[in-house]
Amino acid sequence: MGILAATVSGQVSRRSFLISAALAGGSFVIGPRFAAAAEAAEAAILNPFIRIPPAGPIELVMASVEMGQGAYTGIATLIAEELEVAMDQVRVVAAPADPARYAHPMLGDQITGGSVSMRGFWEPMRRAGAAARMMLVAAAAREWGVPAESCRAEGGAVIHAESGRRIAYGALAEKAARETVPETVELKPAAEFKLIGKPGPRVDTPDKVNGKARFGLDARPPGVKFAAIAICPGFGGMLKAVDDGEALRVKGVRQVVRLSDAVAVVADHTGAARKGLAALRITWDRGPNGGLTSAELERRIDAAMAGEEMLVAHQSGDVAAAGAAAGPGGVDAVYRLPILAHAAMEPMNCTVHVRLDGCEVWVGTQTAGHARQAAAQVTGLPVEQVVVHNHLLGGGFGRRLEHDGITMATRVAQRVDGPVQVVWSREEDIRHDAYRYLNRSRVEIRLGPDGLPVSWQHRVVGPAIMARFLPILFKDGIDLDITGGAESPYDIPNKRVEYVRHEGPEGMLTGNWRGVGPTRNAPAVEGGIDEAAHLAGRDPVEYRRQLLGKAPRLRGVLDLAAEQSGWGTLIGPDRGRGVALLADFGSFSALIAQVHVGRDGTLTLERMVCAVDCGQVINPGVLRQQVESGIIFGLSAALYGHLTIADGAVVESNFDEAPVLRINECPPIEVYIVPSGEAPGGIGEVGTPGVAPALMNAIFAATGKRLRDLPLDTRSLGRA
Repeated sequence: MGILAATVSGQVSRRSFLISAALAGGSFVIGPRFAAAAEAAEAAILNPFIRIPPAGPIELVMASVEMGQGAYTGIATLIAEELEVAMDQVRVVAAPADPARYAHPMLGDQITGGSVSMRGFWEPMRRAGAAARMMLVAAAAREWGVPAESCRAEGGAVIHAESGRRIAYGALAEKAARETVPETVELKPAAEFKLIGKPGPRVDTPDKVNGKARFGLDARPPGVKFAAIAICPGFGGMLKAVDDGEALRVKGVRQVVRLSDAVAVVADHTGAARKGLAALRITWDRGPNGGLTSAELERRIDAAMAGEEMLVAHQSGDVAAAGAAAGPGGVDAVYRLPILAHAAMEPMNCTVHVRLDGCEVWVGTQTAGHARQAAAQVTGLPVEQVVVHNHLLGGGFGRRLEHDGITMATRVAQRVDGPVQVVWSREEDIRHDAYRYLNRSRVEIRLGPDGLPVSWQHRVVGPAIMARFLPILFKDGIDLDITGGAESPYDIPNKRVEYVRHEGPEGMLTGNWRGVGPTRNAPAVEGGIDEAAHLAGRDPVEYRRQLLGKAPRLRGVLDLAAEQSGWGTLIGPDRGRGVALLADFGSFSALIAQVHVGRDGTLTLERMVCAVDCGQVINPGVLRQQVESGIIFGLSAALYGHLTIADGAVVESNFDEAPVLRINECPPIEVYIVPSGEAPGGIGEVGTPGVAPALMNAIFAATGKRLRDLPLDTRSLGRA
């Protein structure tokens, strides 16, 4: 289980379903209020997701943000399906920062992450659409003096077939708002879906093609100035001194803003701000971490791994007794994961206007509510006086779950007259990320006489991100995300998962990274079970199948991926296939990688085959895009992801030193979908966790040598 396994109910009760009419203009506003979002406020809080104006497209307010993962298209599809409108009859807008009204039903907060958008909104958004449809039909029937049962909704209008009368939703909006909220809402059976499960264009694509789409970088409030910023490179370091004489002589530069840990140059345009920043002569105090190195951080986490302090996160059966009975031998392996950055294509940016009576923020964020709180905390203003205009995100991957960039921009804006857009360079972006920190996993597997595992012990060492970010997933000192899934999905009678909390150095921000906990555990889990199969002399796919008798959906994707990849057929010398499974985010996947390892150790990616069972598919095109995207993201990390620390700072600064997968390196990716009527699972992160272990296992199949450290370095695997 991953980041958002612990949930609260997303059911919408009759009592909590509220409706209001915005009578100015006759707009009809409807939406469910989730008890988890703001119990204390009760009926005073509305969640308007559907706005029907007298004319023009129906406006759907998106509580989840759009960062390329297709959330806008998915949620709009759910509402439109039950509302009986076509996708070209709606327009989508971002919700404002207001967790009380727009909190995710599984989280109780306004967060987009953890692959929960469709999982949490699957039923509530359809209910919102269905209730609105029923009330529109009731209003039309009342106007015509006919039974509601004799009317139907279709294409954004209510139709009375017997008389041939038809009235558009816009003309009914005001009257529909006066109708009683239906006591029960009947949702369509899957057999009647017109939009759900069908291929269709994304709602955000046209504006991204024609240039109308607005990301955080596109914010242009009147009078905006532009700031380039330099942040102390050392973790926890401070600004000691700055000579700004040359910078202030740059044409267009208006001022230099000094902060305790950063300095910003404010100018009329970005070019002048960047030129002015380069002209600064800055002296930093790198602070207590000034001598910190990667070697020291590795030493610390290895010591934590070897220590006696730990907490038991999962236990079933008796691992010690089973291990003793099995005798010596088995698998005892340590998997090592490096520090990773996110490196989203849109660098960190935020535009802020601080006034005496309020503050406005223009940004693309995964946590709009946190953004509002951050600006309020910096300015000292009541949170009600902070307005956040959320935008499209040019990539999130967990980086924009954090609000450090918003805090920094607000600190700068406090010292600027008028709005200012603070843009981080790529160098600042990589050197001041919310890093996926070091991780260690030791997996010990003992085998019975039949070669199958009788015990599984997994020690996980890493930070407790949830203790800070989402405390509902931090229980009794255990981070439920980083330990989620560490027990493996396999039917092994005796299991034990140990957790050792180990944080990064003070001053280093660590956070969530695409795939969250499963990306930390999948290499050890899927690499470990592969090692057990090899030790037992079994085929890795058949070995897994024997251990999945209680997991039919996971076994189903394994069989499909094996079939489509041609598993078991000959593929020539120096080639290998590797498999990795994932049961997380409410979905199931099997990924098979095919690689070639040259005699000189050169690795060539030849093919990636992924089978997915995510329950009811909302849009198959978006699903495939997300799995492909997740695999490519995982390939970049598995092959290149690694940040080095020297003198208390990150060494790498741009894509020349921290590369990502290039298009000529990307293998063909095939995605196969298992038809299912189960409730939807998440998909945005499913493709990523299995990449590293699938490659590890494929490389072993090709060379007979096992790699357990990331990123993968096959140069040592050269053969004569």
